[in-house]
Amino acid sequence: MELFKSMDLGEEPQKKAADNAEVEKVKCLIIGSGPAGYTAAIYAARANLSPVMYEGLQPGGQLTTTTEVENFPGYPEGVTGPVMMEDLKGQAARFGTDIRFGYATAADFSGYPHKVTVDGNKVIEAETVIIATGATAKYLGLEDEQKYAGSGVSACATCDGFFYRGKDVAVVGGGDTAAEEALYLAGLCNKVYMIVRRDVLRASKVMAERVKNTPNIEVLWKHQTKGLTGDGVVEGAVLYKNKGTEEQEEVNIKIDGFFLAIGHKPNSDIFADYIDTDEVGYIQTVPGSAKTNVEGVFACGDVQDSHYRQAVTAAGSGCMAAIDAERWLSERS
Repeated sequence: MELFKSMDLGEEPQKKAADNAEVEKVKCLIIGSGPAGYTAAIYAARANLSPVMYEGLQPGGQLTTTTEVENFPGYPEGVTGPVMMEDLKGQAARFGTDIRFGYATAADFSGYPHKVTVDGNKVIEAETVIIATGATAKYLGLEDEQKYAGSGVSACATCDGFFYRGKDVAVVGGGDTAAEEALYLAGLCNKVYMIVRRDVLRASKVMAERVKNTPNIEVLWKHQTKGLTGDGVVEGAVLYKNKGTEEQEEVNIKIDGFFLAIGHKPNSDIFADYIDTDEVGYIQTVPGSAKTNVEGVFACGDVQDSHYRQAVTAAGSGCMAAIDAERWLSERS
């Protein structure tokens, strides 16, 4: 699900909605929550920027779908994703962040102050904007992916692989990301299946060779997932081999974890007319900063991070965005 998107109103209705909308002026607007947005809010509030945050359709971001988080500093016993996000939200609110439910539906960075339309009917005129809209993991679209979310289905091996130590897991995908995830899991798990719909890997030759030379990785060529099985948690997967051909057959594998590695979609579409992105849609920032190509607009978290995609790195980039925003405003005063 895309958390921040243009409403399906067409270009002209969107323009009308913005023209007739209520207008509010703010010093710092934060679009999106999660570790990046909440950390940016904490720093912006402490810098007296009076930040206004719109949380998006999934307050707290992707971590609210994660059962256990053990790799975020400050939680020696671990913590659930929803609890950690409530902790960060409470800290941001404590310093005065105006946290609101709502999502950005349009943006106009052609002039100053910057304009962002919320819920299609309210325009925020902001001196600075911090984009923390995140990225949405791509799924196969199976009903079982929702059924077992947080109970064996994951889109982040680095985040959740630790919970499957010594167990058998499967990784879906054939690109570099899937290869990296499989190799990471191979160091923790007993057996790693790679479910690849083609008869070759799309991954680079170096990554493909590493997969081939890892003894506990088995590549299932020309396989696609039909569904998952298990009583409350994932216990197996049902696959199609040679789907759509005369040689089609069902294959059952016993697994405890099912990892999606078919890519992420950055939630940056509404900013695309003004903000530089890469070919996938990740927002480009000036190296070593959270600055975008538009003065006064900053980006942090997974919407600009195609490499790490971790809660702790998102939080760090949120800190950078708030500090950059405060310094940018100070230089203008």
